[in-house]
Amino acid sequence: MIKIDQELCTQDEHCVAECPAGIIKMIDKTPAVPVEMEGFCIDCGHCVAVCPGAALTLKTLQPEACLPVDKSLGLSEEHVAHFLRSRRSIRNFKNKPVEKALLQKVLDIARFAPTASNKQPVHWLFLEQEKEVKKVVSMVIDWIKYIIQNEPEMAREKNFDKVVAAYEAGGDPICRGAKHLLFCYANKTLISAGTDCAIAMAYLELALPSFGLGDCWAGYVNYAARLWPPLVEYLNLPPEMEVQAAAMIGYPKYRYHRMPTRQPASVEWR
Repeated sequence: MIKIDQELCTQDEHCVAECPAGIIKMIDKTPAVPVEMEGFCIDCGHCVAVCPGAALTLKTLQPEACLPVDKSLGLSEEHVAHFLRSRRSIRNFKNKPVEKALLQKVLDIARFAPTASNKQPVHWLFLEQEKEVKKVVSMVIDWIKYIIQNEPEMAREKNFDKVVAAYEAGGDPICRGAKHLLFCYANKTLISAGTDCAIAMAYLELALPSFGLGDCWAGYVNYAARLWPPLVEYLNLPPEMEVQAAAMIGYPKYRYHRMPTRQPASVEWR
């Protein structure tokens, strides 16, 4: 399962220490995976990534297939703070469609989001056509009307009557007039499905501004995509799959000039 270039290996045991599954052992002064433990490998690539000399090759991953870490591209504390604090949820979009190739670049970054046990269960569904987004919006409104009729307490708590009123007045309180919707889904039997998809969507969200794009999590759509049968049928996902996150995406119409403050972090130190 593991091949070692003996000329490059320094026996530093970094791969042994870093293996999440703890299955790499030093055997005859060489890193190796005992045959009986091979099934526990999660193909995360930690061992290949941590080897300073690129001496280690997995059956599923070669060092030359991995991009090298470029320290010159690392962000300073100031860059990180500015980048994260300046991020904004976008609710006003330009009347301009997002090119498929551009979004694909962002998705190619989001696929590196961590997932539980490196299962990588995340899937994406991108609605390119504005008419499809409007169809989803109308179905979400139908779901909200159903809640108003059948679960009035929940409807009052969520101010659903105002949402419907805004829609019937010609507005779009669901997707804010965005031309595109992006769904993130995974196998609903996985305990980590919601977390894995939320992290992947967060990765995508943080990457978007560098490409001139913005997004806003579509909470109403996310709920309806799991609870409203007509919308579930419209999305036509495999029966074992379930939407875990949804976002409206487009080119931001306005530029933000300041970073609003937030409450201090609520931390208990022990």
